[in-house]
Amino acid sequence: MFRTALRNVLAHKARLLMTVLAVVLGVAFVSGTLVFTDTLGSALRNQSAKSYDNVAVAVTTHADRRDEKAPGINAATLKKIQGLDGVATATGRVSGFAGVADPHGKLIGNGWSNTGANFFPGPNGKDASYTFVDGTGPAGDDRIALDKETAKKGEYKVGDRVRVATNGPVKEYTLSGVFTTEDGAVNAGGSLVLFDTPVAQQLYLRPGWFQDVTVTAAAGASDRKLLDAVEPLLPKYATAQTGKVLADKQAKQIETGLSSLNTMLLGFAGIALFVGIFLIANTFTMLVAQRTKELALLRAVGASRRQVKRSVLIEAAVVGVIASVIGFLLGIGLATGLRSAMSLIGGKIPAGPLVVSPTAVVASFGVGVLITVLAAWLPARRAAKIPPVAAMSSVHASATVKSLVLRNSIGAVLTLLGGAAIVGGAAMAGSAGQSVIGLGAFLTLIGVIVLIPLLSRPVIALIRPLLERLFGVSGKLASQNAVRNPRRTGATASALAIGLTLVTGISVLGVTLGQAIDRMTTDDVKADYMVSMASHDTLDKSALTALQKADGVSAISPQQEASLKVKGTFHPATAVTPGDVEKIFTLKTVSGSVDSLGNGEIAISEKAAKHYGWKTGDTLPVTYDDGKTDDLKVGAVFEDNGFLSQILISTKLAEPHEAHPYIPGVWLKMDGGTSQANEQALVDALGDNPAMSIMDRQDIRDMFGGTINLAMNIMYGLLAMALIIAVLGVVNTLAMSVFERQQEIGMLRAIGLDRRRVKRMIRLEAVVISLFGAVIGVALGMFLGWAIGKSLATSIPGYALVIPWDRIALFLLLAGLVGVLAALWPARSAAKLNMLTAIKTE
Repeated sequence: MFRTALRNVLAHKARLLMTVLAVVLGVAFVSGTLVFTDTLGSALRNQSAKSYDNVAVAVTTHADRRDEKAPGINAATLKKIQGLDGVATATGRVSGFAGVADPHGKLIGNGWSNTGANFFPGPNGKDASYTFVDGTGPAGDDRIALDKETAKKGEYKVGDRVRVATNGPVKEYTLSGVFTTEDGAVNAGGSLVLFDTPVAQQLYLRPGWFQDVTVTAAAGASDRKLLDAVEPLLPKYATAQTGKVLADKQAKQIETGLSSLNTMLLGFAGIALFVGIFLIANTFTMLVAQRTKELALLRAVGASRRQVKRSVLIEAAVVGVIASVIGFLLGIGLATGLRSAMSLIGGKIPAGPLVVSPTAVVASFGVGVLITVLAAWLPARRAAKIPPVAAMSSVHASATVKSLVLRNSIGAVLTLLGGAAIVGGAAMAGSAGQSVIGLGAFLTLIGVIVLIPLLSRPVIALIRPLLERLFGVSGKLASQNAVRNPRRTGATASALAIGLTLVTGISVLGVTLGQAIDRMTTDDVKADYMVSMASHDTLDKSALTALQKADGVSAISPQQEASLKVKGTFHPATAVTPGDVEKIFTLKTVSGSVDSLGNGEIAISEKAAKHYGWKTGDTLPVTYDDGKTDDLKVGAVFEDNGFLSQILISTKLAEPHEAHPYIPGVWLKMDGGTSQANEQALVDALGDNPAMSIMDRQDIRDMFGGTINLAMNIMYGLLAMALIIAVLGVVNTLAMSVFERQQEIGMLRAIGLDRRRVKRMIRLEAVVISLFGAVIGVALGMFLGWAIGKSLATSIPGYALVIPWDRIALFLLLAGLVGVLAALWPARSAAKLNMLTAIKTE
């Protein structure tokens, strides 16, 4: 039976090709994901371990210049650490944002990974963390050093003047040196600027203080003993760990961070393989049906049911192994390509070998072979049931009424349960509702897949008159062929239905969320411009002062974050400029007047007023961040605004309690609206600062909507794998259908159906099957998109369901095109059949 299985594989190479391709694509996705993440994880872990190679103890404080209670490690404490027995060096570190301008004034790097730090030379004048390839470390107020990549991008050489922006005004420095580093921010495509230590302290913390301390051990000293000696010298808010412990923690953090990427990519690989199951099952079902006489003869000469079943499963396993080998090798190539692609788009991956772990090998081959064998199990079971008497006929028995009733009953129950769960989850808010929707979606999808053969007859019957009217005999035959074997049609259409369910659901949800955010940016904002830091950090107060003096500014207000404790509960608040805030944001008052902010009163959102029972005229006891208390009167209740917190206070009221206010953005209204002249006025006011981002209203809309569009495009790209496999399924089904209908096609040719109409018949059959699956998928996708959106509605201001009819029409059009393209080869094969040879074929 093993030899028989191998002979069958070799005898049906062409018919098994599409099945091999489906498994190859799924396995390539799995192996490529595992190899890529293993390679990336290994490189990052090695880099992390290398950066802690000589670190005995690392002290961390997370100190911030805005936090007076945890100022960091002072110079006196650092000196005590340096004097401990066994300490070779103790280096103080301080860091923050620093952006470098290129020769055209544009920021080098991506903002969030643009870093500035201090150069801390030892007795030999060198800092062990940096290797200088040109010049020396910075010494003095007007000196800096740059990492090699940033210097190259900016075309800077030692001695050049470099414009550097921190959170304050942009300044010019002389480049004293260029260095190499293993700093993660630089490897992520950012930049690193080194300042003299007193300069960095002044910029990022306060004179004489450090955020972190790195301790190296003298020869023979124990890291653990050094840690025990260092800890008593530290303030309560500081944390000390050995370099090995810190490296291990970072390795675990890297592993955790990559696991989410791994899970997402493997999830899409799972979808692709799930779609592939239908193609594999369809292929083996048709092969078994075409070999009914052969299998029955095997039974007649003594083969048992178990042997017949085993031969089909062995055949599937051989196909799975071949496909897994090809898919695994393709996956390694895919991982290499992803690594190169990341380098091209600026994501520098640390050097390291390609890692092909045993897990990747076992997972890839296990998945490929297991999926193929599981998909072939039902066809193998049917093959084993073929009675020897069937050797008298080449026609396999059709499914019994009992089996069809059982199948349809199970499908109906699963669909109803899934639909009920989706509706119930939509009524719930938050992650709990989305989990219920996910379960319901799975049950509904399985239920519909089970029911698809039943649905195919009435749905295709609706379009039969149209096909006959438009395409005559070819249309009539195509519609009849599409429903001749409902199970085959259903299995083929199911693959397309799954892919389009996900694509349509993502489209409905993405467009709905995108338009809700777009309405928020247009309805809630009146400002012409928003100014923020490219690093998404706080703006310095000097930027606000400079913008207030800019030409053409008619209204300006910071979006300053604050916090008020009211009756024991902390509430987020936004500090704004009274009188100007109404010109910047849409503030529709429910009661009172927003002008009351100028009198030291507060305004609260309508939702907060209803939730806490507050109203205009109430006096609320509040506690500020600095611990001081006050009684504030509610001067207005306003309709919720997506850009403002539930409490509004004036900047004058917040100022005495915020030594270092957090200002993520400043909003401006300009005379004459948005224009090139007005934008240039803001650029000039800020001193042509490369770290400042100036966005007009369209930029603001693009910023908030761009994330959703990017996510949707990534999803479309990843789901393309499943849709490609679905297309292969249509091709395979038609090709094998043509093979088993050779005699019928020969008869049609003999009685006058010419080659052109034979081709049209096959093409129309493919289009009908594709559109049937597409319609099912689109309907389910819209249902799921509505449900998930409904569960998110409470957290999205102005939510309203949007059905993207243009995209849905495009999906249906593409499904029809898929049918036409999938039918090219089968239709050509059918048209080329010799009618006499075909008629004699059994």
